[in-house]
Amino acid sequence: MERNFPIQCADFGRLLSDNVEGTRVESSGMPDLSDSRLYVDREYSWLQFNKRVLEEAFDERSPLLERVKFLSIFGSNLDEFFMVRVSGIQKRLVEESARDRTDELALEQLRVVREELLRQLVTRDKCWNGVLQPALREKDINVLNYFELSGKEREKLRDYFENNIFPVLTPLGFDAGHPFPHISNLSLNLAVLIDDPDYGERFARVKIPPLFPRLIPVPKEGEEWPTGRKLDELKEGRFVWLEQLIAANLDFLFPGQHILGAYPFRITRDADLGFDEDGDKDLLTAVQQRIGRNYFGSAIRLETDYTMPERVSDILLENLELTPSLMFRLAAPLGLSSLMKLTKLDCPELKYEPLEPRKHPRLADKENIFSALRKGDVLLYHPYDSFESVIDFVEHAADDPDVLAIKMTLYRVDDNSRIIQTLMKAADRNKQVAVLVELKARFDEENNIGWAKELERKNVHVAYGLPRLKIHSKMCLVVRAEKEGIRYYAHLGTGNYNAVTAKLYTDFGYLTSDSFIGKDVSDLFNALTGYSRKDHYTKLLVAPQTLRHQILERIRREIDLHEKEGNGHIIFKMNSLVDYQCILELYRASRAGVKVDLQVRGICCLRPGVCGLSENIRVTSIVGRFLEHPRVYYFRNGGNDEIFMGSADLMPRNLDNRVEVLFPLAKEYIPLVRDVILGLHLKDNMKARLALPNGRSERAFTQPEEEELDSQIWILEHRGCWDIKPEKG
Repeated sequence: MERNFPIQCADFGRLLSDNVEGTRVESSGMPDLSDSRLYVDREYSWLQFNKRVLEEAFDERSPLLERVKFLSIFGSNLDEFFMVRVSGIQKRLVEESARDRTDELALEQLRVVREELLRQLVTRDKCWNGVLQPALREKDINVLNYFELSGKEREKLRDYFENNIFPVLTPLGFDAGHPFPHISNLSLNLAVLIDDPDYGERFARVKIPPLFPRLIPVPKEGEEWPTGRKLDELKEGRFVWLEQLIAANLDFLFPGQHILGAYPFRITRDADLGFDEDGDKDLLTAVQQRIGRNYFGSAIRLETDYTMPERVSDILLENLELTPSLMFRLAAPLGLSSLMKLTKLDCPELKYEPLEPRKHPRLADKENIFSALRKGDVLLYHPYDSFESVIDFVEHAADDPDVLAIKMTLYRVDDNSRIIQTLMKAADRNKQVAVLVELKARFDEENNIGWAKELERKNVHVAYGLPRLKIHSKMCLVVRAEKEGIRYYAHLGTGNYNAVTAKLYTDFGYLTSDSFIGKDVSDLFNALTGYSRKDHYTKLLVAPQTLRHQILERIRREIDLHEKEGNGHIIFKMNSLVDYQCILELYRASRAGVKVDLQVRGICCLRPGVCGLSENIRVTSIVGRFLEHPRVYYFRNGGNDEIFMGSADLMPRNLDNRVEVLFPLAKEYIPLVRDVILGLHLKDNMKARLALPNGRSERAFTQPEEEELDSQIWILEHRGCWDIKPEKG
């Protein structure tokens, strides 16, 4: 398994500069774990991940509307980053200030975040204004500024505004008799300056109503207004921004006043629910109460149009209690996540070809799923393999008269979940159905509360998880009565039971009748729903009990075996690598000569390629058509190769504060996953980036006479290359 491009070794020192220079780590001894230079700042690393997302919007090898989608995702990612991560830093500053202390680390993190973000926002504006908007116009998709419209078009839009939008708007003034209005999270607004004949300059706020589309279609000359038509019915179009349409017709809202200016702005609020894990006795009530309070979360970011005068932004900053360092002026429209709507246009030539997941051949007959699993385990690779096979597994369990019980964990599910409907149907048929619903799944709290209540109404046994632990594991257990006695069938996965994201994310699902795995899953469910204190499992690695220790021990074992036999090799594929203990052991492995390949989509706090520390570690990240979501852990183990898959990243929260599960892959699957899937990702030279010692990354490059390889596209074209023929039965 050859790497696509070599590791570049850098000296250890000044690692945040473009030119990495300084002293190297001495070969004797181990660097001090507390030396912060050994690690990339977590927030900085996340921003580098989002930068990779933004870079995809520039990639002309991708279809145009797919590039628009990446720009939209860049914006929505950034919203969540501020709602969760930046808000956490701000809370630390406030708490320390209340103690008359200063958190220097938090201040430095905010400085680094702002400096990097300002660079990325300039790139964002250039991406829309200078690249994507002109490219869309070439394809007759015109997102226009209001001043570009003809007089007749503006007249027609004015009529539309008067009859449809104007009745919905509510201007809110701000003066001695009008308090500063509450501005909801992520809402788009206009700050309006008015010259009143009697009172002089006044300030008002107009909220852009979210019930109207952000991009308003502009009828061509001679066309009627396209009422009722959806974007997916349009092959081309001319659109104008809703806020510009409202700003141009404010005289309806402020008759007799002189409008001095109208300036778009948007705020982001703290969305961390902040549970009191010890004080909250009733988890359901606690989550519901905090969702309500979240509406009034502290403001954490102000985005404004670059034309907004300082006297207007000062009013906003003062009343939102924000410092200027948390204000960002933008030259492109605010809230570009709205551009996702454009991807609904009926323009197949500007999109990827529709995905047609294959039905796994061994699971094609839904009525014989249990028979197929008795012959051998089945590995599913979504979205290349259809998620329908997982739904079929649950549906067949609900229909099978020999099935006694179904147990399942639910973290994030789709709005119209067939799996949940099936679980309720199984309960109606007097099967024992137990579901663990994680109420604290961020941004899915309300959805999960609704499903939990619906399941309870259908006599499903519902548990809400544990006070101090999030249940993040993905498990479904079927208990079936057979001639030989009770038999377990299990599905374990790296991703959620969500049929929508299963088409967008790459994930592994594993269907097995392995009795040891089934018993482990059964024991774990008993621990989660009852008072079992079981902390040892035969085959599963379970957090917080054993997972951290087992991963660290396997890294140390790889070091020992390499020193005895050579050829040590570790391959980890994950979303994030943050945990300091795990990073330290990987550094030790590198110093011992073990080859370490890390495929980390998002945050990576490890510095690869540092002489004397991590020169044997290569870190890559793939951002492509599908979001890389699996967690896979490979150890060569002296030739007795092991692969574990599951729900856990190497982060403190996963290892210590969540219920996570890693499961072992059957031996016959290991060479296929190692060489075909992981190996292909290591050779990707189109969508892969190579992490640098300074925390940044660069695109992969092709070697002389080497063909271009997009690993996701190759796998899409060679679906089933990870299949095996069953040896049993």
